[in-house]
Amino acid sequence: MNVVRIGIVGLGNMGSAHAQYIFNGKIKGAQLTAVADVREERLAWGRDKWADSVSYHASLTDMLASGNIDGVLIATPHYHHPEAAIEALQAGVHVLVEKPAGVYTKQVREMNEAAAEAGKVFSMMYNQRTNPLYQKLRDLIASGEIGEIRRTNWIITNWYRPQSYYDSGGWRATWAGEGGGVLINQDPHQLDLWQWTTGMMPKRVRAFCSFGKYRNIEVEDDVTAYVEYENGATGVFITTTGEAPGTNRFEITGDRGKIVIEDNQMTFWRLRTPESEFNRTFKGGFGEPENWKIEIPVQGSNPEHPGITQNWVNAILHGTELLAPGEEGIKGLTLSNAMLLSSWTDNWVDLPLDEELFYSLLQERIQNSTFQKKQVNEQTLDVDNTF
Repeated sequence: MNVVRIGIVGLGNMGSAHAQYIFNGKIKGAQLTAVADVREERLAWGRDKWADSVSYHASLTDMLASGNIDGVLIATPHYHHPEAAIEALQAGVHVLVEKPAGVYTKQVREMNEAAAEAGKVFSMMYNQRTNPLYQKLRDLIASGEIGEIRRTNWIITNWYRPQSYYDSGGWRATWAGEGGGVLINQDPHQLDLWQWTTGMMPKRVRAFCSFGKYRNIEVEDDVTAYVEYENGATGVFITTTGEAPGTNRFEITGDRGKIVIEDNQMTFWRLRTPESEFNRTFKGGFGEPENWKIEIPVQGSNPEHPGITQNWVNAILHGTELLAPGEEGIKGLTLSNAMLLSSWTDNWVDLPLDEELFYSLLQERIQNSTFQKKQVNEQTLDVDNTF
């Protein structure tokens, strides 16, 4: 194979953007050959753009049957990601899934099992893993430069969304339409990076989620979560869509200092002597380790979505290691599910997550969702995978 023939499922904002850069030759070794969407108006939009260069299909099933694709990029609504991926994998094509991996881990675990059985290249659109800032952070932590991690703290509140944003679609910010709020829609990248850069998943979570605190919505729009790790480290994750101006600050403290990422810069306060050693040897009444404030140089651009797509294509053609393996999508989703479950039960949540309990409580909310009731009345589903 010299060229990967790619099909796009879902021509919402994200799917259309993916299709455009692939069609325009931005991905070496790839060609856009098919698109699928249940909405005829989106297919008509595609015909105006690409004419007879690609084939047009009303469903993923039809597109897979056409034989026109080697790989599929899934950009459908959240709930459909795992089921579409499973269908494509079982049909023998490679799969790249938009974030999030799904809405609940039980479903995503089934997707991962299907990927393992299929043996195809399976990736997740975690485009912030291409950001050199977070790649450098991951390298510094993995190499031991900061020492054993003691605390993580991410304040990510610059996701401001006005009421008009939520009013733009009846499916937005509903349990039945999106499956959640800020955690499932805006924060998947940060939840993924939180565990990817540190290399740690917590052992338990205690979260406080507010539902419709700042906006007239039924899902969470304000979250404060506290986590504990096996090594005794702790972490805090704070997020909202109702604050302005917002903050995006990721801070990691270790035995050898502190790293902060904010305003697209990385600062390292490096201890000349590890804190544990200083504490053991210092004999004065007051004192602290000498530290050096270092602005860490970060080189390279951030190719974001095209970067992940190129990496996926390279893995198919050349066996290149995946930057965002699809199986890892369950990790960030586990954090999201655990935070919601903690709030729903008003208690600690231990990991591994009780997937059956989360699923049952989610189903209760779906049944009472305003969008679920609207679907029953109208029997329509018109959604767009955008954040």
